[in-house]
Order: sequence, then C-alpha cells, then structure tokens
Amino acid sequence: MPFTSLRSVCQGHVSLRGDADFTELLHGNLWNRLIPERTPDAIVRVRDEEDVCAAVRFAREHGHQVVVRGGGHNWCQPTLRHRGILIDLRDLTGMVSLDVENRRAVIRPIISNREIQARLNEKGLAFPTGHCPQVKASGYFLGGGMAWNPTVWGCGNESLEAIDLVNAEGELIRASERENPDYFWAARGAGAGFFGVVVRYHLKLYSLPAAIHGSTYYFPLGDAPAIGRWLGALAPKLSPAVELSQFCVQAPAGLAGQAAADRGWLCMVTATAFEETPERAAAALAPLEEGPHPPLSSQSNVPYTFEELFDFSGALWPEGLRSRVEATFSNHSPGEMMEAVLPLIPQAPSPKSVFLFTIFCGPDALTPQKAMAFSMQAKVYGGPWTMWDEAADDDANSRWHHAMITALRPFNHGYYLSESDTVTRPATAVEAFAPANWQRLSELKAKYDPRQVFFSYFDGFAEDA
Repeated sequence: MPFTSLRSVCQGHVSLRGDADFTELLHGNLWNRLIPERTPDAIVRVRDEEDVCAAVRFAREHGHQVVVRGGGHNWCQPTLRHRGILIDLRDLTGMVSLDVENRRAVIRPIISNREIQARLNEKGLAFPTGHCPQVKASGYFLGGGMAWNPTVWGCGNESLEAIDLVNAEGELIRASERENPDYFWAARGAGAGFFGVVVRYHLKLYSLPAAIHGSTYYFPLGDAPAIGRWLGALAPKLSPAVELSQFCVQAPAGLAGQAAADRGWLCMVTATAFEETPERAAAALAPLEEGPHPPLSSQSNVPYTFEELFDFSGALWPEGLRSRVEATFSNHSPGEMMEAVLPLIPQAPSPKSVFLFTIFCGPDALTPQKAMAFSMQAKVYGGPWTMWDEAADDDANSRWHHAMITALRPFNHGYYLSESDTVTRPATAVEAFAPANWQRLSELKAKYDPRQVFFSYFDGFAEDA
C-alpha cells in the first residue's frame, strides 16, 4: 500500500517525501543544526494517541519501520533514518493532571523541563527534571534522566511510577513495575532503541527545596587540573544535596582581560545546594571557599529559583548552533582528565564550546539505582560540547572535538546515551549500558518487536539500508 494511504488512517498531518512542507517538518524542530542527509519516506505529525496506534499498525501491516521523534533534541539526530516512517509527537504536549495533595502528576511527552518545574514550583512541588530548559520529557526519560539534585532525588527515571505506550502491535498499554514490567524497565533508558512510543508519563513529585543556593568561582585556565584534583577529593565529603560542576568556558566580559593569554578561556566551578533552610545551604557550600588557589572572581551562597537555574544552564547551551557532543562517565580524578585536555582548550575554534565535568557528591553518590535499562554510574560525568555557528567551520570544529574525545577516551567508563554520538561510533550505544543490561535490552527488543517495526540503534543510517 502506498504511503499516501497514511492520510486515510491518521487524523494528524501526513507529509511525504517531495511534499512542499516535508523538509521543514523533518528539520525544523531539530536542536542540532548540523543536519545529516537522512530522509524517511513519510512523516506523521500525530494528533493523539490513536494516531500513534494507527501509524504503528500501518507500518507493521505493510513492512515499514518507524522511528519516533519527541522534542528533536538528541545531538546525533537518531530520528533521521533512511526510509520508513517518522512519527512526530510534537503536538502531544502539556500536563494531563496534577494531584498536589498526593504529589502525583501525569504529563505528555512534549513538555519541557522548564515547563514542568514552573507548573510544579508554583504549588510548592518539584521533580528531578533535566538541566537544559528546552529539552522535552520524551527524550529526557528515554535517554536516562540525568537530573538536578541527582544524589538526593536520583535520576528522573527513578521517580517514574508508570508510562502509557504504544507497542509494536499498535496497542496502547500501561507499563509499571507490576504491569508490563519489561516495557517499563526498557523505556527508562533505552533511548532511540526503545521498541514502543511513550505517550504519557506518571510522575512521583517532591517538595520544592526551600533553599536553593549556589556559588560560582572563576579561576585561570592553568589552575583547572589542580582545582579538579581538589574537587574530586572533596566531593565525597560534601553534602549529597550539593550539585558540583567544573567547566572550561569563555570568560565573562569582566574577566576577559585576565583570560587573554588563554584566548579567553578559564575554569569555572559551580555548586548548587538544594536544602531545607538557608543555614543548611550555606553550611553545605562553605567547604568550596577553601580551594587550593584564590579565584579570579566569585559569588557565594546566592539564592536561586529553578527558573534562574534554567536561565544559567540555557545560556551555556543556546539553540540554533551546529554541535558535536560526547558525554562520558569516569571514575578518574577530574583533575587528571583536565590535565589531559588542557593543551587543547585554547585551540578550540569556537568560543561557544563548553567543556564540563559534573562531580557527584556525598559518601554514597554511587548507590544502586532502581532496576531499569539506564545503568551507567561513575564518580564523574561530562565531556566536550563542541558548538559553532557556520557550516564553513564544520571541519575545524569536528577535528578539535575528535582530538578532545581521543584525549579523554582512556579515562572513559561508559557513555550517556542521550548526549553522545551513537551514529558515527555505534559501539557507543553498547557502552552506554552495563553489559547485562545491554544483553537484556537486546533480548526484549527481539521478544516484543520480532518483526522489527521499530528501528534499532543501528538501522537506517546507510543510504542503501
């Protein structure tokens, strides 16, 4: 049956290759403007859950494969495949329900981290959302759910109680730890390899921390290895309520002169405490005042809202750029890794690039997670986010990015699926999971999607696929 028949089974908008609006629908909402030439046969911009069911059934009955796009934020563009049907969820937006008394909410896949917190914070509630304000729930949960306040709340997936999804049969089902548990296990971390389409997420909520306070320090770039070694040793002694990160970034205007020798680059340290009182937040942040080198500039124990945290985070990762990313996990000292890349930082072709390590705090930072596909943990998380404006600069930035990840690879314990390039290096997808989890995920895909209705991690990237 031709793809034009999709229009008779789906109420939402269907666009076929060659249609006037096809390219805009395919590329318009992609976060990364470094866009590869991979093209499906059809795009279904679904109107509701029934449309999702109809599109999956159509693909199944006629031997096509489907790929699912939520917010289009994944940096390596796994929703772009050759052939098949792209199911676009962009209109499945918003919050379905909010039960303030019982601290429960139900959301659709296309609601952003910023939107979720705004709706909850006004009621005195919060949820462990991701850091980037524009990222939508779909990619956030499926990719693993790296969250604010991670060593207290855990990753976002650990606060999911159930999901509603469309399976490879085209059926709408619910999954939780008790009902369809295999789907629930896989959806929490499988990313682009998940064999279903999640259309609703059921959340367990938390009280909004009464005191969210942060400290920021700037150091000369050359101090980054010493600062990293100090932070790595300090982190287990800090309160688990502290979220600690070390960056290499371009200097703010007031410090540009002091960073001129390193082409504007310097070391930035941020620490955010999510506490019950201002006094406890101040005490949690106080050890950061005793660093091995005096900072060029600092702000200590500043009160923040989630809205302000999102403004800060969003400024580091602005929209509309061309990007390459590799986010890794490591059990090595951040200072050791900073030393490995330090000669490369001033050579960065783009001042918009960011190098980051998040260093998990508290004596029990590596406590076991709930049983789910997402299974990568280590003392340190991060890597290079290489970002630039113009296509003419693609080669220079790609070379620098490759040099950075090559320097870091000896320290890698694993990868974060949502923020690593699983297309250029397919082994990265495998290394984003504990070996037993990868094996189980492969077995569940074969069991619940034997006809390969959903693209796997590796299908559809070659022209002749």
